[in-house]
Amino acid sequence: MKKQPPAEGSPGVVYQVRLPVSKRTVDLVGGLIRRRRKQLGTRWRKAAPGTQAIVVLAVLRHDQRLADMAGGNSVSAATVRRWVLEVIDLLAARAPRMDRALKKIARRGGAVVLLDGTLVRTRRRTGADNRKNYSGKHKAHGLLFLALTDEKGNLIWISSARPGRASEITAARHDHITRHLREAGLGALADLGFVGLDDDPDDAPVIITGRKATRSHRLTDAEKEANRLVSRERAAVEHGFANLKTWRILTKVRMNAHHATTLLRALLVLANCEVQR
Repeated sequence: MKKQPPAEGSPGVVYQVRLPVSKRTVDLVGGLIRRRRKQLGTRWRKAAPGTQAIVVLAVLRHDQRLADMAGGNSVSAATVRRWVLEVIDLLAARAPRMDRALKKIARRGGAVVLLDGTLVRTRRRTGADNRKNYSGKHKAHGLLFLALTDEKGNLIWISSARPGRASEITAARHDHITRHLREAGLGALADLGFVGLDDDPDDAPVIITGRKATRSHRLTDAEKEANRLVSRERAAVEHGFANLKTWRILTKVRMNAHHATTLLRALLVLANCEVQR
């Protein structure tokens, strides 16, 4: 009597999916990897620089699981993780510093930049680490980032990560944004969350915000119109954040604040490579 062979799992199936990035972005990442390998004197790698670039961009753009990308490229998940961290570090090193970014805007003849903050969602952590990342404003756990854009909404700088419970104005004071703006001779448009940030609002203001209504003072028609004008001019900053969050790895960040800062600065470089207004 012939015995049936034991049942086995189905073989791995590989499928194709479109990666919505430009050739310029792929060339940028591939070139960085190629120069890094030459600098290290690497004689052999499992994949070519172009293949590594596509795998890393797929992880960043679609938030693909490392094990899935590893199985489709005949490498281990640990190898894909090393590839991703290597590229993130290479890209983050190209992110501009605040003073240099502001001086570049000033040399181009710019007069103002746009300032705003955003919360990048994170996984809920247990214990005391969970509390500081909870944002009462957004009712969610995350990390707070500040960003500056030009008048068209192109990101020019992003801050380091801070706990979600931190306020935007406190983070801006910690980064000395007003001092850098004065040194560059620029102003900044911001929302009502930054009211009071400017330390010299009467003589030489650099932070332009709307007016807040209080119990004792209702806004006049002129002040309401001024608020609408400020909101209209600073709307472009939301486009910058929208371009940044098209990289789905930011859907829910699974890393600490230090690595999240490196990730956001790397994505800033990729977002600017993809979109320039």
